[in-house]
Amino acid sequence: MSAKQTEPVTVISLRELSLGASEPQSRESKTFTVEEAVETIGFGRFHIALFLIMGSTGVAEAMEIMLIAVVSPVIRCEWQLENWQVALVTTMVFFGYMVFSILFGLLADRYGRWKILFISFLWGAYFSLLTSFSPSYIWFVFLRTMVGCGVSGHSQGLIIKTEFLPTKYRGYMLPLSQVFWLAGSLLIIGLASVVVPTIGWRWLIRIASIPGIILIMAFKFIPESARFNVSTGNTPAALATLERIAKMNRSVMPEGKLVEPILEKRGRFADLLDAKYLRTTLQIWVIWLGISFAYYGVILASAELLERDLVCGSRSESEVAVTGGVLEESQSPCYCHMFAPSDYRTMIISTIGEIALNPLNILGINFLGRRLSLSITMGCTALFFLLLNICTSSAGLIGFLFMLRALVAANFNTIYIYTAEVYPTMMRALGMGTSGSLCRIGAMVAPFISQVLMSASFLGALCLFSSVCVVCAISAFTLPIETKGRALQQIK
Repeated sequence: MSAKQTEPVTVISLRELSLGASEPQSRESKTFTVEEAVETIGFGRFHIALFLIMGSTGVAEAMEIMLIAVVSPVIRCEWQLENWQVALVTTMVFFGYMVFSILFGLLADRYGRWKILFISFLWGAYFSLLTSFSPSYIWFVFLRTMVGCGVSGHSQGLIIKTEFLPTKYRGYMLPLSQVFWLAGSLLIIGLASVVVPTIGWRWLIRIASIPGIILIMAFKFIPESARFNVSTGNTPAALATLERIAKMNRSVMPEGKLVEPILEKRGRFADLLDAKYLRTTLQIWVIWLGISFAYYGVILASAELLERDLVCGSRSESEVAVTGGVLEESQSPCYCHMFAPSDYRTMIISTIGEIALNPLNILGINFLGRRLSLSITMGCTALFFLLLNICTSSAGLIGFLFMLRALVAANFNTIYIYTAEVYPTMMRALGMGTSGSLCRIGAMVAPFISQVLMSASFLGALCLFSSVCVVCAISAFTLPIETKGRALQQIK
């Protein structure tokens, strides 16, 4: 009888022991990916610091790119430059950007985003300072080309932000980075209005290099991408980074072990043209090229409209300069029309337009999706290019330029986000690098349309800009992949 009473107790005890023994084993068998860790940790203080530091790369980049627009009238006079020589400066900057964008993309996928970003800022700051000592036009072109090479690596800051942000925050935080580009553009225009008339353009370049130097020192607070580390097999470094982020955000890590496949073949051109991504890649390249063509076309056209007074079909410089059958330009290719305070004000107002549509752009990206939002803004850009031909007052011109800057900035916001999201980690930097490289072809052509063709045929230049935007709108609408709400892919 007593044996029968103890038997059930023995059975229960054995079951409890077996259950207790299995629990630790189940915990050990749990695994998680970087994507799951990023989503579990959520948004917090680390991401705010990341947004401020990596976003500030846009300040340095904007100042270096916009610098040419504000010093063009000065160097035209100082070195007796013709139209094509002024346009060549901008073209060579983007040529350097185009070549090194691919190279930096390859290196970033193979050796790390952080290293390439750091090197690019050192490179850019060094050659920017050297530019201020240029003894001649040839040296100026060469050194600005070197600056363009360095600036091409700044896009790695956007990739680092993208790879650390949770999915639902990417559509909000990445467009807000436009604030930094706007700040850089306004800063260089404001500085130019004060520095150029007083101590000269060389000091403007020296002052413009300061933000880049400061950022170099701030990069030590930002770690290498955890997604990149696990792709190279450096899982301990990735885990340490994620734990640090969780601690800063006062959050928790997922239970289990971090497991990701090692990507031995990273940063290959063949992957971009793989059957799965071929159509997407080709259409993205077309869109990037067109957006860059339109964006820098607007910037340079704004300066050209103010400098040459080409509004309402006024005569070109060559027509005005004819005296007694001889072109004055043939005798003196330089004409000195420095920006007046009102010209700087117009540039500032139109530049502020770059953030005017940011709230609508964010709503469109998150609710309409990346493709539809981009196709709408590209279509509107095409329309406003044509409206620029309407003979209007100075206020009307400022209004059209304001809207154009707002639209082209929204286009860039969307395509940056889409490109960073559509490619997997194994080729994300290369995808961004090649896109950035191809888009510089548009940026290289834009100066000759805005600074040369526009003088000869104002309407012809505007129709060309508008037609390119229509092609981009169609290409965006027909993109095969929508990335709204989509997790970042690790492998293709």
